[in-house]
Amino acid sequence: MSPSSDPLPPLNCLSAFEAAARYLSVTRAAEELHLTQSAVSRQIKRLEQDLGRGLFFRESAGLRLTPAGERYYKVVQRLLRELGEATVELRRASNERQLTIAASPTIASFWLSRLMPDFRAQHPGTAIRLLVVEDPFSLDLAEFDLGLYYLLEHEPPPAGVRVEPVFESESIAALCAPHYLEQMGPITDSNELLEAHVLLVLEDHYNDWMTWRRWYQLLDFDWRTPKHALRANSYQLLINAALTGQGVTLGWTRLFDHEIRQGQLVLALPDRLPSPGGLSLLIPEHRHLNLSMREFRHWLAEHSR
Repeated sequence: MSPSSDPLPPLNCLSAFEAAARYLSVTRAAEELHLTQSAVSRQIKRLEQDLGRGLFFRESAGLRLTPAGERYYKVVQRLLRELGEATVELRRASNERQLTIAASPTIASFWLSRLMPDFRAQHPGTAIRLLVVEDPFSLDLAEFDLGLYYLLEHEPPPAGVRVEPVFESESIAALCAPHYLEQMGPITDSNELLEAHVLLVLEDHYNDWMTWRRWYQLLDFDWRTPKHALRANSYQLLINAALTGQGVTLGWTRLFDHEIRQGQLVLALPDRLPSPGGLSLLIPEHRHLNLSMREFRHWLAEHSR
């Protein structure tokens, strides 16, 4: 079939092609688009007929993009992303009272959720949505208005965002529940912490959090593998474990200021280290700051002094 005289192919064909090219799988593309595999295959075939050339090599191991498919995928992916962002921005601009805040599970559950009642009381007309995403680098700029994440000082921020610090300074300390110390006894020094206590250890996929080993090294303490440890890949889980008296964790003192002031957490040792990163407000670049975004930004500055 000769190429169509219409220069623009159907949008559903482009969406099917983009998803299949991203996953190199018709099955996964169909799952994402909530279509049958045959429907996705038909849309891709229709697009290939419209263009007059193949976009995929169909092999026994799966799909592989042709050279033409590689070039076309980059263009289609960029245009669909820009179209989605522009659509979301226009919809949000039409409603100044909507606000989507992205945050990590720990920040959302321990810090932000505790403060949100005050913001909602001051701005009762704002419709708030919390988007909980662990990794800020996986955020879709079209999905949120503002973000709250800890970012390392020496690493570039996620692409497409402007970053504003929330706290002027932040430190990291060894934290535990007071009833843990009542049960296990006081911790006299760093050696005893490794010998007789349970360290709560984060298995951090992104390697952006200070480890116990690094904390010890920077404080010139002798490090060795602790005799007792509870490991998890969720920092939120470890903080909950610390609050319930299961061990000692490293924690940001500003982020958990409320728990420390309320006596729910105490410093297991008096030593503190400056945090290698800080809590940051992420603002998508080129985004119209609607009324709710401006109000939240101002409110956040007042509550983080």
